[in-house]
Amino acid sequence: MSDYVSFFSTATGGLQAYPYQRRLAEHPWPELLDIPTGLGKTAAVTLAWCWKRGLRSDGARVSPDAGTPRRLIWCLPMRVLAEQTAACIKGWLQNLRWLGCSGEGRVSVHLLMGGEEDIRDWVTHPEEDTILVGTQDMLLSRALMRGYGVSRYRWPIDYALLHNDAFWVFDEVQLMGAGIATSAQLEAFRRRLGTARPARSLWLSATLRRDWLATVDLAGDLQAFREETLSDDERHLDTVRRRYTAVKHLQRAQSVLNGDGAKSAAKDYPEKLAKEIAGAHQPSSTTLVVLNTVERAQGLYETLKKHTSARRLLVHARFRAHERRTLNKALMKNEPRIIVATQAVEAGIDLSARTLFTELAPWSSLVQRFGRCNRHGEHEEAHVWWIDIADDKLAAPYAPEATADARNKLTGLSSASPADLPVIDEEATWEQVIRRGDFLDLFDTDPDLTGFDVDVSPYVRDTDDRDVLLFWRDLSTTEAKNQPTPAPEELCRAPIGEAKKLIEQARKKDHPVFIWDFLERCWMVFRGSVRPGTTLMLDARAGGYDPELGMSTASKKPVAPVVDLTLEDTPEADEDERLSLLGRPVPLSMHLCDVEDAALKLCDSLEMDDRVRQAVACAARWHDVGKAHPAFQGMIQQAFDDTEKAARTIWAKSPGSHGRPRYVLAINGEETERRHFRHELASMLAWLEHRGETNEIDTDLVAYLILAHHGKLRMRLRTLPGESEPADDRLFCRGVWAGDRLPEVTACNRERIPETVLRLDVMRLGQGSQGPSWTARTAGLLKRHGPFRLAWMEALVRLADWRASSMEMNPEKGGNSDDNGNHELERDHRSVADSAAAAQAGDRHPAHSAQGGSEHGARGRGGGSGTSGAGTRTPAHATRRIETTLGLLNYAEPAPHLAREVERVRLSIAEGAWHDHPHPDIFLDFHKAIWARRLFPEEGS
Repeated sequence: MSDYVSFFSTATGGLQAYPYQRRLAEHPWPELLDIPTGLGKTAAVTLAWCWKRGLRSDGARVSPDAGTPRRLIWCLPMRVLAEQTAACIKGWLQNLRWLGCSGEGRVSVHLLMGGEEDIRDWVTHPEEDTILVGTQDMLLSRALMRGYGVSRYRWPIDYALLHNDAFWVFDEVQLMGAGIATSAQLEAFRRRLGTARPARSLWLSATLRRDWLATVDLAGDLQAFREETLSDDERHLDTVRRRYTAVKHLQRAQSVLNGDGAKSAAKDYPEKLAKEIAGAHQPSSTTLVVLNTVERAQGLYETLKKHTSARRLLVHARFRAHERRTLNKALMKNEPRIIVATQAVEAGIDLSARTLFTELAPWSSLVQRFGRCNRHGEHEEAHVWWIDIADDKLAAPYAPEATADARNKLTGLSSASPADLPVIDEEATWEQVIRRGDFLDLFDTDPDLTGFDVDVSPYVRDTDDRDVLLFWRDLSTTEAKNQPTPAPEELCRAPIGEAKKLIEQARKKDHPVFIWDFLERCWMVFRGSVRPGTTLMLDARAGGYDPELGMSTASKKPVAPVVDLTLEDTPEADEDERLSLLGRPVPLSMHLCDVEDAALKLCDSLEMDDRVRQAVACAARWHDVGKAHPAFQGMIQQAFDDTEKAARTIWAKSPGSHGRPRYVLAINGEETERRHFRHELASMLAWLEHRGETNEIDTDLVAYLILAHHGKLRMRLRTLPGESEPADDRLFCRGVWAGDRLPEVTACNRERIPETVLRLDVMRLGQGSQGPSWTARTAGLLKRHGPFRLAWMEALVRLADWRASSMEMNPEKGGNSDDNGNHELERDHRSVADSAAAAQAGDRHPAHSAQGGSEHGARGRGGGSGTSGAGTRTPAHATRRIETTLGLLNYAEPAPHLAREVERVRLSIAEGAWHDHPHPDIFLDFHKAIWARRLFPEEGS
């Protein structure tokens, strides 16, 4: 038995790996996987990925395969059963003792469902192995920088991590429609434009055709694509042969779908079909009925009540995640019942029925549905009935030509066994293809002047299959405008047409529908046209959802809430400063160094090259310099109990939140609110004023990374509605006015940035006093680095900021922040502050000294680059080490920590903490408190 066979058996609870599953693990990855349904494609790919990433049983690990990216992305065509795929994968990893959460150094599994909760978790540790499971709506929209159901400010991070170090697996591609072409084009763009980390794609299906991927940019690569399929020997294995030749008697049903537009016919169809199903159902087995629309499935499910006492189960895509979890558990049970479903069961579910009814559909879809009958060959007799659709108008969501072709194939066919079915000869179903220029334009995440975003839905799903996200709240006693952000459990997908009907019904009942306004920072009455991917809030009293039937315009009952909203936050808005108002004060100088350290650590863990490392670290050190702006400091100081004392220090974080941030400046004795103020713009402008002209750091790249570190300003600079304007004609943008001054800022002792007068000439088109316009600079960056590399560096800076902020809020987990930022060395304590300034900043290595050069890249005073000596090796004179609670440090590194302990003891003396301390021991205890207790192990004290 090979090592992988044992590994596979352990993961799957004793299953024997098929030869093709072993080949996936032991040979280079193919691009195409053409395997009959029911032979374990999900396990094959997932466990081969685990093996190639170096995972072994019982948590052991070896070096990973260089051609296997860290993130495995399962892109599923259907919307309902992604939870089952994720659950299976978690079970396999649990058996291998490799399942964990982000940040634990193991393998985490994440289900992308929309909402804020599915973002922070999986992106925070890009250096770890991660498995993502989601539908093509959730994943392709994010890969196009327009993620459905998530904050617009997170789009660039998702984009970066889905295109770098990413292994895309497109399951059951015959069901993807427009998504097939998009998946092919994205692979072509990554190959042509280049990525920061390796990325690859794998398309798999039981009905795969290579030419479905022949898009304008990928067609030339298809000939070299490797394809994995079953060998002749494998087809003769007992387990394979039993599935391949399973008995499935095929015949036409007596019920026919016709004249659905007439009320009598619409009523007759579910009645006749329900009687036929009840007569064919075997009480001791499962019967599966697959209909092409949710409305017909819901109608049949209700009608069956009158004709059978058998257990019933309804499966489709328009359930909230809360009900879908219960539904999935029920679906996994092996018990006699009648399952009424839509196309949702065509992929991603190991379901086997003895009796199958299916409406006419394209041939590739029918083959998938036939695969859900007698799937394992466990029944000696099994039956399939296909239901004809006599009226072409009722073929939707499919084209009449596709159903007509399937009808021709079915005529005269008496067996649905895989061995007896005709080959797939359908042409590609996609019509619209995203071109390179359009794709590059999507890198700019700003809405247009009317407030709308580019609609990517034609590239995600077919026209009749596009969705919005709905959720219901009880607005009878609470105000709508400040409702918390929707939780994934309460989101429900709805086709645009049905959503429009429900909105109109709600409005007629005088129940407005709401949409989040990221500029006004509240839920506003929705008056626009419904666009794919939009998230809308409805009043629970408007109805439109039934826990048993799912989303239904016919349901008039109030919708019951499913989540406790007391601890939920509101969606992110343009002016939000969530990383600044986290409840713990942190000085700006300290935060800049914390983020730089986090950036360096992240770059090292990802083995980024020196130029990327320098640019990311430099941007991290400068990213929040703009927080020194008086408007920001005035806002953040309001969270302190003693605002006068707080004003003595430049802060990055406040000890708490005080509601909506307000940025107010006193000008000529009058207060002026700087609406839409963004500190990152001030940071970027300061960088441009003090940048060093050097070939070692790309000035514009660092400027972009600084500006983009919250995702709110990126490719363009423009004013927003409602901004206060200067009385004169000076330029202004996002609360920053030309001529604003930043006080001197230090990043520990790594860099001192003198007082800065901000200019905004980069807003103007053409060449100005600050050089090229910002538009020209960002266009050059996009051309020079490509979208995937640029987004990757952008994400690294943002994630470093998140990590450092997290550590500052939880000092026990690490970080440079003091346990009590309110006790930072104040400017009026010059004798102490000056003597400890260098120590607080800390020579992390003597490389910070004049002899050692700059460890972190740009360091010079007054904006000098200081980029010489960008390496990280410690000089020979500083190689002696000492063991501390923070690890093995050289003798210079404890200095900042000791300085903090000195200040902590000084403050405790001033507060009377040592008043009653026994005199003989006081100096020894001072020494222990400063030198030993918090920094050095007891045995070394």
